[in-house]
Amino acid sequence: MTSRATGTSGALYPVHKVHGVVLLLLLLFTLLLGMGNSLHSRLLLIGEQTWPNYYLLDPAATEPTCSLEIDIDAEVQKRIDAYEPDPDALFSSPPNAQAIRESLLQNLELCEQRFEQYRLTQEAVTPALTVYKTIEQGLAETLLENIELTKFLFIAMFALAAAIAAFDTDHIALRLPRNRAEWRLSQGVQLIVNGLMVLSLFAYLDRLAVSPGTESTQTLQYGWSIVFILFMAINLIRLAKVPAHLNTGSLTLSSGLVLPLYCVMGLIAMTYFVVVDEYQSGLAIYFGIMTNLSSMFINIGLYVLVGMMLKQTRIPELLFNALKPFNLPAPMLASVIIFATAFPTAFTGASGIFILAVGGVVYDELRRAGAGRQLSLATTAMSGSLGVVLNPCLLIVVVAALNKEVTTSEMYGWGFWVFMMSATLFSIVVCKTQGNWRPSPQKGAAKEALRRLGPLTPYVIGVVIVIGLIWLLLGLQFNEYSAPLILPLVMLALVFLDTKAESRQTKRSRFSLFWRRSTLAASDSAVHIGALLALIGFSICLGGILERSDIVHALFPEDLTSPWIAMLVIVVMLTIIGMVMDPFGAVILVSATVAQPAIQIGIDPLHFWIVCLVAFELGYLSPPVALNHLLTRQVVGESEVLAAEKRGSFWRRYERLLLPLSVMAPTLLFVAFVPLLFYAL
Repeated sequence: MTSRATGTSGALYPVHKVHGVVLLLLLLFTLLLGMGNSLHSRLLLIGEQTWPNYYLLDPAATEPTCSLEIDIDAEVQKRIDAYEPDPDALFSSPPNAQAIRESLLQNLELCEQRFEQYRLTQEAVTPALTVYKTIEQGLAETLLENIELTKFLFIAMFALAAAIAAFDTDHIALRLPRNRAEWRLSQGVQLIVNGLMVLSLFAYLDRLAVSPGTESTQTLQYGWSIVFILFMAINLIRLAKVPAHLNTGSLTLSSGLVLPLYCVMGLIAMTYFVVVDEYQSGLAIYFGIMTNLSSMFINIGLYVLVGMMLKQTRIPELLFNALKPFNLPAPMLASVIIFATAFPTAFTGASGIFILAVGGVVYDELRRAGAGRQLSLATTAMSGSLGVVLNPCLLIVVVAALNKEVTTSEMYGWGFWVFMMSATLFSIVVCKTQGNWRPSPQKGAAKEALRRLGPLTPYVIGVVIVIGLIWLLLGLQFNEYSAPLILPLVMLALVFLDTKAESRQTKRSRFSLFWRRSTLAASDSAVHIGALLALIGFSICLGGILERSDIVHALFPEDLTSPWIAMLVIVVMLTIIGMVMDPFGAVILVSATVAQPAIQIGIDPLHFWIVCLVAFELGYLSPPVALNHLLTRQVVGESEVLAAEKRGSFWRRYERLLLPLSVMAPTLLFVAFVPLLFYAL
């Protein structure tokens, strides 16, 4: 995400607090809706424990209409007498008196059971049961009626967040516009891409109009059309109002770097769909995949909110403060950071979110410890990458949801050892290249560190209480599937706890401070959610080229039977995909195209997906895009990055790029080829 244009955001869009409140309420509503099923299950369990046979009790039940007083013999005779042979029937025989008698007896027994159940219900019905049943059934009906609501909530979240990213010029690009011509180039191309999406949506609507039973899909496409027309209006406004601080200038060969990455992907995808494939609705169809997976992408929004709320607390500073008594030299501190930050990265769902939330603190602490700019930049970028293979990272949940051959527990198990290997290799490389790595702890360092961990105790207790209450009230255990629902509530509690010190200093209400911090976190989240989801959506569109072309068949021909050659192709291909695509969009693409041909050749599914994740880690640390480095640049400032490249040897000038590559490339080769020795010889 590019940094906000100085002096323009406030003038153009002064109501950041308002959109923060709206997004916060929208995300909390989706959170409650996601917990609805757990709440209903808990209500049913409590009802059964409180009132035996709760499932059968109906306060609104009416007396059965069947009759208990019936003369069986007379009724049998009546039906026999009513029989009239059908002259046109080939086989016609009089009724069987015994069969009629058995049927009447069974009906009478059923009638008695209905009356007995009605009597028991009337005896058990109390005002409390009536109220409880009304609430439980009302919740069940609400959940059933709003199954499709999640899709519209996702569209609303995307529209709000991406509109804010467009207003604040925060879509992900390789660099900022430096003059008015580059500004107009960026906004003009965004206008074109958004217009192409609208045309693709209208083409898709024309196809749907002649297909019966597509009314709900048409409604969704109309919604997306409104969203992208809104984006076009924003681009027109931004074209007309060029920031005053930008000087006149002309376009250069590097001006293309100011184009948001989603625009580049959209132009490439639309060119292929229209010129090569004659598939005008392709852009809309592939972008619409996000709608079908709306719950997953809402979870990304919730994870971004978690990261931004973490940024609103003192927790990162308190943790780093506990390390200071050990006087760790820069290389050792960098190693500790890589090990320690991987787990928070997993809890924030994706690497980019963690960098945006804590990257600034990581960079500053490394600089204070004496680390050079390049090492600090490299460590900050990698602090948000190695944790994607750890529990409960959302990326692995997505892989397991789209591919039934693997489970989250298997991938988390092997992912832990991959993380340990890559983090250890990082430590070795840093210590060898940086020189001094021996710590010089002060006297009583361990005791002082424990004392400094004391202020974190309330936060730990708060986490335990919130997770425990959710388990007691909803029966919802904390795991990789429930983490997107539970973590936002945990972070809300931590933000509230963190307001205590500020409340004492400012004499302001803790609730007002809590609300201000929460809305500020949601406001920051809006920009990042919009930019990330736009990139993911158009990454999926770009992946449509791979799916509809013959590239996969060319890379994996039918006569290819060697897992070793196939793995070599996979390593190169997945790394390239990781270089240019967001990991979530890349997982959807790989699941639909590369996974099955690779598995059919003989590559183990678990092995394939671990390689895939490591290749993605390498990809978003590698040029030309290097997403983690772009996000690092945003949180530390472009001036720091440029200053880091001014002097020193080639390694020193580009260590921020070379260090991650020297760690992740050997890790990928080891993970890709060593396991083949055990099952592919």
